[in-house]
Amino acid sequence: MFRLSLLAACVALCGCVPAAVSDLPERRDATLPTALPPMAQFSLRAAAAPRRSNIEIARDFLELSFEMESGRHIDRISRFEGPITVAVAPGAPTSLGPDLDRLLARLRREADINISRVQRGTGPASITIETLPRAQMQRIVPQAACFVVPRVSSWQEFRRARTSRDLDWTTLATREQVAVFIPSDVSPQEIRDCLHEEVSQAIGPLNDLYRLSDSIFNDDNFNAVLTGFDMLVLRAYYDDSLRSGMTRAEVANRLPSLLSRLNPRGNRSAGPAAPRSPDAWINAIETALGTGTSGPRRLFAAQQAVALAQSAGLRDGRLAFSYFALGRLTLARDPDLSLTSFLNAGRLYREIDPNGIQLAHVDMQLAAFALSSGRIDQTLALTGGAMPAATRAQNASLLATLLMIRAEALDAAGRASEARAVRLDSLAWGRYGFGRTEAVQARLAEVAGLSPPA
Repeated sequence: MFRLSLLAACVALCGCVPAAVSDLPERRDATLPTALPPMAQFSLRAAAAPRRSNIEIARDFLELSFEMESGRHIDRISRFEGPITVAVAPGAPTSLGPDLDRLLARLRREADINISRVQRGTGPASITIETLPRAQMQRIVPQAACFVVPRVSSWQEFRRARTSRDLDWTTLATREQVAVFIPSDVSPQEIRDCLHEEVSQAIGPLNDLYRLSDSIFNDDNFNAVLTGFDMLVLRAYYDDSLRSGMTRAEVANRLPSLLSRLNPRGNRSAGPAAPRSPDAWINAIETALGTGTSGPRRLFAAQQAVALAQSAGLRDGRLAFSYFALGRLTLARDPDLSLTSFLNAGRLYREIDPNGIQLAHVDMQLAAFALSSGRIDQTLALTGGAMPAATRAQNASLLATLLMIRAEALDAAGRASEARAVRLDSLAWGRYGFGRTEAVQARLAEVAGLSPPA
């Protein structure tokens, strides 16, 4: 299992592209700071409980647990039996340790999983996390931003075994040894996002489903930290009523009473099951967001994804995500189509969750359009409305970008002191979300370039 790097630029994005590039030389220069404030970080907090019925959650659990992303079926569930230990190989970035400790604390408290850190070298660990330069990692797994494999505990072991059937998750009876590989030269937020996704798949379900709008088990990557739904799934995965080796039918028989006990608020009727994502739609959306593909081909794939979602009756986050991808890909070449696409995505996401992280991403893009056209009140309304969702989702790069856009709008409104304070906050979050000082300053300059001439 791996987190797709092809999605990073288009979904984990918080980028802003001006509506008319030719206007940029006439706009005022951004005043960039020579030093940044201390890096801001999110506090440890529990996620909100899932809102869907247990009937729906049971369907999701089975599809997540008994299928691979490729569509291959898994005959029997596997998990760690007994306490789970996690070790970090030497050389990890300094931000990884505290974020890992927060993640493990949440897994113990919210998913009731017996998991803890151990020092490397004190004995074999259940999960070993190793960091290495992204280029080195992608020479072996080109499209992976990070990934997890069974039956190895180091990069060297993985390289020796990578053509072996030993790395096939479907052959596991129980999980005993797993390795997580994460790039060492990315932002603290990217490292944390990889920790959440890959550790959760190291211990739990192996599939990702585009239809899950409230889960990290979704390749759209909007949710970057474990949600309440995810914690419930993991808690069920490690409930005493389940065990490694059980078939899908056996697990399905246990799930109703298990979920009723763990999630009594979900004991209600469910709507019709959401249709599966057609393979053609998945191929189109991944081509649209892929690297190594020409711009025209990616744009055609995004348009195809919209059409396929509509024809398949996917009136949910999948159609919204298709519009979102189309909006991203047309930002520079067709601003009118881009704006229309974001508006369509926002309308759908507002129906799904008016306070969700998906809508916050869309509203950031719409705020950039509003700022570039001088609609200051609308810019302030959009950024103000999106910031709570970005904070709840612990997305520092999105939060930083929203604050940068808001600071520009406050400057344009003549509220200079407020703008300075907001911009300072944006830089603190930018250090966590974007990493290097140069990356933070580049984002600040991009956003400043959106402001209309004074």
